[in-house]
Amino acid sequence: MVLDKGEYSFSTCWNIKRHAVGSDMIEEIRGLGFKRVELNYNVTREMLSTIEPMIERGEIGISSVHNTFPFIDDPDYGTDSVLLGFDDEAKRRRAVDLLVQSAEYAARYGAEAVVVHPGEVPFEANIDQELKALYKEHGPDSPAYRSLWEEMLERRDSLSGHYAERIAHSLEEACGRIAAKGWDVTIGIETRSRCYQMPTLREARGIIDRLQGAKIGLWYDFGHGMMMERMGLYDNAADMSLIMDHIAGIHIHESVGLSDHWCPYVHSNDMAYFDRFLPVIEAAPVKVYELKSACTPEEIDRSHGLLTAKLERLRAAGGRTGTAAHIPFNESGVE
Repeated sequence: MVLDKGEYSFSTCWNIKRHAVGSDMIEEIRGLGFKRVELNYNVTREMLSTIEPMIERGEIGISSVHNTFPFIDDPDYGTDSVLLGFDDEAKRRRAVDLLVQSAEYAARYGAEAVVVHPGEVPFEANIDQELKALYKEHGPDSPAYRSLWEEMLERRDSLSGHYAERIAHSLEEACGRIAAKGWDVTIGIETRSRCYQMPTLREARGIIDRLQGAKIGLWYDFGHGMMMERMGLYDNAADMSLIMDHIAGIHIHESVGLSDHWCPYVHSNDMAYFDRFLPVIEAAPVKVYELKSACTPEEIDRSHGLLTAKLERLRAAGGRTGTAAHIPFNESGVE
């Protein structure tokens, strides 16, 4: 029997490559027990032509849309670009326009948030790819990894302040335009999956503090956070308290090694590590599963059952805390 997923939403990244017709994609997700979806950045206008009638009839709710939305076939404004941090002023303004467009769609659909990849410290080559190859072959403590990591970190640290300023300026513009339109939509800046991308948890807090009063918060992607912790960029447990009161939403998935978008607890067979994110899940106003297509309906159900049982136990133990201790459950959710 499929579990009713209640307030939880589900990203279309799971099955978008299996469908050409948007309504078919949504129906498959509804079959998992979800009443709400996040429309990801690969959703096309053609797909929306069959999804929008479902929204209007109340057959599906939209929790969030993922910038740039709908899909735009231009790598300058894709998921891995400088985007809101462009030094080229024309490109930066275009990025702001596209974010405002995403917010317009979110408001039209009654969504609560827009997820945005705000930017990065640019490198000539993909140093993250090189680092991950060294990590897998030699480990994070190897001399080769440590040497390249320090090289990456030196450039990242020297330039991140500049790009954080550019990103904050762009977000300030976008939020002002969104507020002027009267759209009740929050912008969530997402933790990222490559070491040169922004923001870290501390960078996110700095940007949010600068834009006090704007509808902006952190979109905490747990799988990305796990990868960045393993690579050495930040410590989720140590930095979590900085952003706990500034969560716009979350992407729920876990990483196995440096491979992400797996079902929490199920694919790692680790019943402890992911518990640190439970207080964030409890606090988040928008909760979205973002899973890869390899995750089966049975695995999704099992993972959700484990996660929600652990959350119930956390509440019974005293509710939200800064970090969660390991909450022991077997696969049935019973201690």
